[in-house]
Amino acid sequence: MTEKFNLGGFLFSTILGAVVAVGASTSAQALSPELTKQVIQSVDNDSERLTKIFKDFHQNPELALMETRTAGIVAKELEALGYEVKAGIGKTGVVGIMRNGDGPVVLYRGEMDAVPVKETTGLPYASTVTTKQPDGSETPVGHMCGHDAHTTWMLSVAKTMATFKDAWSGTVVMLGQPAEETVEGATAMVEDGLFQSHGVPKPDYALAMHSAPMPFGRFVGTGGPQMAGSEQIDVTFHGVGGHGSNPQYTKDPVIMATYAIAQYQAIVSRVIDPRDPAVITVGSVVAGTSNNVIPESATLKINTRFFKEAVRDQLFNGIVAISNGIARTYGMPEDKFPTVVRKGYSTVNANDEELNNKTNAAVLGAGLVADEMLVTNFQPVTGSEDFPNLFLDLNDVKFVYKFLGAVPPEIWAKAQKEGKDVPWANHNPNYQVDLDAIPLGGKIASIMVMDLMAK
Repeated sequence: MTEKFNLGGFLFSTILGAVVAVGASTSAQALSPELTKQVIQSVDNDSERLTKIFKDFHQNPELALMETRTAGIVAKELEALGYEVKAGIGKTGVVGIMRNGDGPVVLYRGEMDAVPVKETTGLPYASTVTTKQPDGSETPVGHMCGHDAHTTWMLSVAKTMATFKDAWSGTVVMLGQPAEETVEGATAMVEDGLFQSHGVPKPDYALAMHSAPMPFGRFVGTGGPQMAGSEQIDVTFHGVGGHGSNPQYTKDPVIMATYAIAQYQAIVSRVIDPRDPAVITVGSVVAGTSNNVIPESATLKINTRFFKEAVRDQLFNGIVAISNGIARTYGMPEDKFPTVVRKGYSTVNANDEELNNKTNAAVLGAGLVADEMLVTNFQPVTGSEDFPNLFLDLNDVKFVYKFLGAVPPEIWAKAQKEGKDVPWANHNPNYQVDLDAIPLGGKIASIMVMDLMAK
């Protein structure tokens, strides 16, 4: 249940289990009232086109590193606006660059991938897409995390900057990122030479925004840590297969994997300092195909969460030690110890305090968010985001990551009446973004970027 109470002149709310303070930033807005009004009106005038793009993305979701159609639309839209477009970065990433004289380099990112979840919203533009995953299995696909909205917001910013080119100076970079859900996309783009061989200018400032299962119009702009770091790890136990009726002639990898699942949790409860948040989740167990055949291998797909790199190392080392110990206990030689593969990784997402205050002030000054709807003391969550990985190897890049509440008011009111914290969580089959949040997000994102670059 969301609880609200006044304390010290601020409105506090319990949302998603986190205590947050709602109040205004003190930094001044740089944009003139006239330019602010023009930008807002321009996005409003473009809302029908933006909503059409959003619905198209929503009806045609694509999984991580498969976003070829989405990337093609992004590239086409950016080219039509006069951007220098670079496509195929990190396989499906797209970048648009607009150079406009001296000034800061500002990057705005929208992520493009969907999730393997069957949509059940019943919306007239709901996804009915089914696709093959890399392992050959088929899965329904849906934008159950709002990335369709985020990419649309990016295209709104792109049009704003092209429309008002006489009002700003510097270089603006629009970045359509693949594979955020698997925390692979940002790293893939960087490793493919995003800022080197592809010649994308290093940003001074970078911004991104995510829809959230919060009341429509609530805007989270908090300095410091926002989201945990995350790592994806696959552990494959090797055994000796055989008939289910003769287990004495086998070395059962399913048993090994089962014991490992339970023992991993002792890393969090008995190795990690209780003052340091940490999570180990085994999200998938893949083993065998028959009722009476003991398989040769069993794979665990693991996800970890952390707020310190030292804790990340403790989690990983513990997983390896436990896995090897179990294999040894069940008689496996060292050359048959578990295979451990480190896959996607994201660092902790922490907002620059100064840039956070400045962008908050721009949004408040534009009248896009009421004072009581601005959250400035959001308790970090253990969700993760690979946006910061774009800048791991760069110095002095200031970035912020914002959240915008996008639950339709009537659905939020119903959930509150039923005593629910939220009507749905991210990746839920019913997750949806209010259509009114499409132009609102476009205006907020446009104002934040323009405020950093206005003459």
